[in-house]
Amino acid sequence: MKRVAIALGILATVAACGGSTTPTQPTNLQVFTVTLLPSNETPPITNAEQSSSGTAVITIHKDTNAIDFQVSVKGLQADSALTAAHIHNGPAGVPAGVFVGTNLSAANAPALSGGAATFTDTESPGADKVSQILANPSGFYFNVHTKLNGGGVMRGQLQ
Repeated sequence: MKRVAIALGILATVAACGGSTTPTQPTNLQVFTVTLLPSNETPPITNAEQSSSGTAVITIHKDTNAIDFQVSVKGLQADSALTAAHIHNGPAGVPAGVFVGTNLSAANAPALSGGAATFTDTESPGADKVSQILANPSGFYFNVHTKLNGGGVMRGQLQ
């Protein structure tokens, strides 16, 4: 009974303070969670890596103009290898040049385990590029490249 009274007291305090227990995103950060799919590539991937997928969590630090990348991929072939990953300035369905690169390369890519891998990186592309991304996120996409799909194996628009 005492525990119920304590729990009700906590709930009443939370409600009196504004009610929300959902954490809020700091104002200096913009987070994009991007679903990466081979079918989003231009043209869509139809080879042995067509069933792969991934997620990129891209965090932009508005105060420092830094971009953090947390990327995970799965479903790749055992003999595949990651070779690059970038933000490109192009709308859905349109290939475009690299806008912000990551440090990922064939020389430093994580090894695949069961067709899966994760990597992280932080880049500082400058205020101009960060401002452009924040002004029109859907005009940019992130993709990952592999040995088999040098032009990109999976892609997703920032939203």
